[in-house]
Amino acid sequence: MYMKRSDQMPVSNHSQIKPRVWMGVAAMLGCLLATAAPAQQAPKQKQTLSFVVANWDNAIYQTKFMDECPDGPAIGNDENWWRWLSRAEKDKQTERGLTQPVDRRFASVLRGPKGEDVCWNPTVIQEAPLRTIKGKTSYGFNLDGAGDDAATPKSCKHENFTGVDGASGVDNQMYRLLGCHYGWRHNGVLDTFGNEERRNSGRGVVLIEISGIDDPRNSADVSVAFYRALDSFSIDSAGRILPHASYRIDMNNGKPRYGAVAKGKIVDGVLITQPIDLKLPFYGNSAYAEIDLRDMNMKLDLTLGDDGKVRGVVGGYYDFDKWWEYMLKIEFLIATGDWSCPALYEAAKRLADGYPDPKTGECTSISSAFKIDALPAFTLHTTETAENRK
Repeated sequence: MYMKRSDQMPVSNHSQIKPRVWMGVAAMLGCLLATAAPAQQAPKQKQTLSFVVANWDNAIYQTKFMDECPDGPAIGNDENWWRWLSRAEKDKQTERGLTQPVDRRFASVLRGPKGEDVCWNPTVIQEAPLRTIKGKTSYGFNLDGAGDDAATPKSCKHENFTGVDGASGVDNQMYRLLGCHYGWRHNGVLDTFGNEERRNSGRGVVLIEISGIDDPRNSADVSVAFYRALDSFSIDSAGRILPHASYRIDMNNGKPRYGAVAKGKIVDGVLITQPIDLKLPFYGNSAYAEIDLRDMNMKLDLTLGDDGKVRGVVGGYYDFDKWWEYMLKIEFLIATGDWSCPALYEAAKRLADGYPDPKTGECTSISSAFKIDALPAFTLHTTETAENRK
């Protein structure tokens, strides 16, 4: 008896095979979707970039032939002293001209009417007005928001600059004050020695930490913190600061000793901060000081140069008393830096343009700008302080 075809291959077997196939396909699709879903839904992780500041210089815009100083270089302390001596006094004070200016700085600074130190008492004598910058171009920022030279609620009347990038209303009276002194110009002794001392001593090392980065080229909202490092620079055998070193943040009572945080954004690889009040440690020329900037702005190009550094400009209103305190501490460099305290002090008071005293109307700070460069680094958030570091 032959089996019928229907007997040999029952229809019921067909109906069981098809559901199994579709169930397998459905299971595979389910696994794929389950695997892919978390990858699509996971938020993009924010990035953090940190840098250690290698150099901090007064932002001096200068031309090849010093055209911005048409009256010539600023006259220093020694020359101002020398001019008022009689020939007999010159012979006596300088051993007939054999004593060099650097060696007679102690005598030349004690030229008040009663032998006063004219740096500690800069108003006891009157000197010829300081030779200042007359150029129209400067580094810096529009700190008071004014497009003209008029006074504002937070600034005194002063002359504005045009920025190096063409921006209008740039405030940088510190440049106007210091720019005709050789000691502060490019490769001048004051900033050069200051940077070298920080590199060699490890004192006053500043860290910049940028967090909340979506894209290193363009991020609409980032935070920028400024710290003091506990550690000295990591340097190679040639004395160059090494990139990608780790630095502990100096803490005090569980908080960073210096830890101001600014909001900012990154546009086409350039970090731009919003204004904040900033205090930072400063060590240079064998003197400890503190930089005190109100309305601090920073622009930092995050593209690494051929030397592995990022570069930018920091600007703000520098507290006058803090700045002059530093100048008194480095008085011993008055001959090599070639400035004269009475003329410098008078001009600084006259040029100060930030935050008028409500009682006197005299401005208490001076607009400033600094050029900085920095190397990539890692910031370590610890509980250690400068007092208990190892």
